[in-house]
Amino acid sequence: MIAELSLRPANECRFDVVTLGEVMVRFDPGEHRVRAARTFQVSEGGGEYNVGRSLRRVFGHRVTTVTALGDSEVGRLLEDLLLQGGTNLDHVVWKTTDDVGREHRTPLNFTERGFGVRAPRGVYDRAHSATAAMSPDDVDWDHLFGELGARWFHTGGIFAGLSPSTLRTAQVAIDAARRHGTVVSYDVNYRPSLWRAAGGPEAHRRLTTELVDQVDVLFGVDADAFDDDVESFAGSSSTLSVVATTSRTVRSASVQDWTGIAWSNGTGRLDATMHEQLQVLDRVGSGDAFAAGVIHGALTGRSLAQSLDLGIAHGALVLTTPGDTSSADATDVDELALGRDARVVR
Repeated sequence: MIAELSLRPANECRFDVVTLGEVMVRFDPGEHRVRAARTFQVSEGGGEYNVGRSLRRVFGHRVTTVTALGDSEVGRLLEDLLLQGGTNLDHVVWKTTDDVGREHRTPLNFTERGFGVRAPRGVYDRAHSATAAMSPDDVDWDHLFGELGARWFHTGGIFAGLSPSTLRTAQVAIDAARRHGTVVSYDVNYRPSLWRAAGGPEAHRRLTTELVDQVDVLFGVDADAFDDDVESFAGSSSTLSVVATTSRTVRSASVQDWTGIAWSNGTGRLDATMHEQLQVLDRVGSGDAFAAGVIHGALTGRSLAQSLDLGIAHGALVLTTPGDTSSADATDVDELALGRDARVVR
């Protein structure tokens, strides 16, 4: 088990995991460019949500999704997609919309997969979303983390960066989780499009530094500056126990070397198994799959080294399938983490 993390007993909690974040409707043009597409495959996705969905669908944990949706036909479409994801939706906040989308919109994400020398590309239409309008009092956090109980809370920089009110909401939620003994994880998840008008990478790092003092597990730091980031964030935080991130060498949009790194006070730096020349179908969601694998390992009593390899194995499998979310099987994740090859299964 990860000695630095103290998890609440499962029998005291209604949920294993609570996630807080924005969920978007994804429009996938398949092999085409967005500008040339005539049909799109529709699915759901969002950084924090993807982690929870994997923990529910792939690994079988009890997960509730906290987000906000606009009460419109498109919002109800997103609800329908969320229902197939299997997470509990009791804590979804519904916000009133008008007929032309002036406020509380449903965010859209048009995502090209990329191929060869053509890089993947995400095109957002997410301004004025229902989630960006969330405020701390939209959810009874003490009821969720105290009366109902949760072992783990996960959120990240995408949600916190949507608006000043979502930053306050993240802070209040993290405070409540910590008050009730819930482990808190946070994914840095820097998105230039969200921060371009809000101060860029420097402002994003200030936000991460502000929140990290209440975080137990930090995901998504810069792999190239991993040791420096660990020293910086762990040195400024009284709570940070584990840091974990993916590391990839992009040879093309279709071929990447894939691995990960983790740190804790007890283990120091750990390097995961390297998957060289990994064939990539769709890059989006691999970092979220990594976080889900690490959290699953922690929830099931694995060591940090084992949890790290589970995260990398799960991320590798997600790189081979379309969409933000995981369609992997827990047995496949375990076997790949143990070094299984890709022979046919009959």
